[in-house]
Amino acid sequence: MTALGAFLTLATYYAYTKLYERRRAFYLNPVLLSILTICLLLHATGASYSSYMESAGLISYLLGPAVVSLAVPLYKQRAVVARYSKQILAGIAVGGMVAIVTAVLPLRLSGSPREVVLSTAPKSVTTAIAVGVSEKIGGLPPLTAVLVILTGIMGNAAGVELLDKAGVKSKVARGLAMGVSSHGLGTARVVLEDELEGAVSGLAMALNGVYTSVVLPLVIVYLAP
Repeated sequence: MTALGAFLTLATYYAYTKLYERRRAFYLNPVLLSILTICLLLHATGASYSSYMESAGLISYLLGPAVVSLAVPLYKQRAVVARYSKQILAGIAVGGMVAIVTAVLPLRLSGSPREVVLSTAPKSVTTAIAVGVSEKIGGLPPLTAVLVILTGIMGNAAGVELLDKAGVKSKVARGLAMGVSSHGLGTARVVLEDELEGAVSGLAMALNGVYTSVVLPLVIVYLAP
């Protein structure tokens, strides 16, 4: 059982990646289908999530170096990133705030419990930061973690297609949109599409995490009093 989870995860993702290469449709997204398949397998076999995670520890271990490796395209594209630094910072400030407001207001207007509203507010930043922010403002960290993952899956599965439909051609703007809206999973998608998009997305993901952790506790008292 030691490495079964890692083997299962990699084999499932590889199989769906090959399928996606043959037909690039958002509903065949490898990340989405891999998660659904593993959930169904765990349910069908009665295996616990904790035992699966224990046996998939190798993948969790490699997640850290994978995130650090995003610095490579950022270094290669440093001249372009520096040239658009003002636009990138403005985009993070506006995009990060839009992500918070569009998460909070619909729930408030629908009369959702305050804990649910607070748990949803940091959904667009990476899980580690979102869970900490959620706990600080009075949300439910487990619910926040689920919402963060769902947000990332949606961005990974359909973000690029939505940008294509919207006619967004600037690689800086595309990377910025993916990093701010769907954190690491969105970045994992665009870094395969284009090096500059991946570099900007990774930078936007990191800076939006810092921005949200500072701004959200200040504005949430007005958005969800």
